[in-house]
Amino acid sequence: MTKTNSPHSSRRDNSPNSPAKLSGKVAVVTGGGNGIGREIARLLAAQGAKVAIGDRDGEAARNSAQALAGTLLGVDLDVTSARSYAAFLDTVEAKFGAIDILVNNAGVMWVGSFDEESEAAAEQQIAVNLLGVIRGVKLVAPGMVARGSGHIITVASASSILTTPGEASYSASKHGVLGYLKAVREELHRSPVQISVIMPAVVDTALAAGTGTGASKLLAPETIAAAVLRTIERPRFEVSIPGYLGPVVRAVNILPAALRDGLMRRLVPNQVRQVDRGARADYESQFGDHA
Repeated sequence: MTKTNSPHSSRRDNSPNSPAKLSGKVAVVTGGGNGIGREIARLLAAQGAKVAIGDRDGEAARNSAQALAGTLLGVDLDVTSARSYAAFLDTVEAKFGAIDILVNNAGVMWVGSFDEESEAAAEQQIAVNLLGVIRGVKLVAPGMVARGSGHIITVASASSILTTPGEASYSASKHGVLGYLKAVREELHRSPVQISVIMPAVVDTALAAGTGTGASKLLAPETIAAAVLRTIERPRFEVSIPGYLGPVVRAVNILPAALRDGLMRRLVPNQVRQVDRGARADYESQFGDHA
C-alpha cells in the first residue's frame, strides 16, 4: 500500500535536517511497523523522503504507512528469509526506484538467565538481529556502490559495547553486528557509501518492556529517530546514545580488570535480577517455552 498525505497533515518536525537533504530520496526501514522504526519512518517522510516500511507484521507496516504523513509504502518483510527480503526490495524499487538509505532496525530480545534461554529464542535473536543485518547489507550495498552513493544505518544497541547480564544472546548478536559493520566499512573505505551504527541504551519499546535501565535514563523512540536523521546529515560510523556512553566505555576499558568490572556492575543493569517477567510475557510469547 502506497499513500501520500498532504504536508499540512504532518506534525511539526524539529529535526536538524533540511528538507532538501532528503527530498525525493528512497529510504527503507526494517522493523518499521512500531516503536523506533515507525518513528524513524515518520521523520524521514516528514523530510520529504519516500519511505518503505518493512515488517514481519505486514498489517502493522501497512497501518503505519497509512497513518503517517508523507509518501510511504508498507510491505511484509521477514529479514530472516533471503526470498522475503529480495521480494521486499523488488517491490520498493518498482514503486520508488533505487534505494538511497537503508535503516536496519528490525530486532528481537529475550531476557533471562543464559541457561534458561530456549534454543528457539537464541536462534531467533541471531537470525533477526545479526543475520538480518548481514542480509540487508549484502542485498543493498552493491547497488549503492555501483551508483556511487548511499547510506546504510543500523540501529544496534549499547549492548554492542557493554556486557549486560540477562541478555547474553542479544548481546552476542549486537556485538556481532558492530564487528560485521566495522569489517564492511573497511572494505568500502574507497567507496562514497556511508556505514553507520546507532547504539542506544534502553529505549521505551515493547522489546525492552520490564527491563532495568542501569545508570542511564529510559530513552524515547523519538530520540533514536532524531539521531538517525542527524547521522544522515552528518555521517559518523559509531553513534552512542546518550552521547557520553561511548567515551565512558572506552575510558573504563583501560582500567585494571577489577576496577573496570566493579564500575560496569554499578552502571549496567543486571537483567537477570531486575527483569519483570510479567511485563515481558506478551512480547516473549513469540519465542515459545523456555529451555
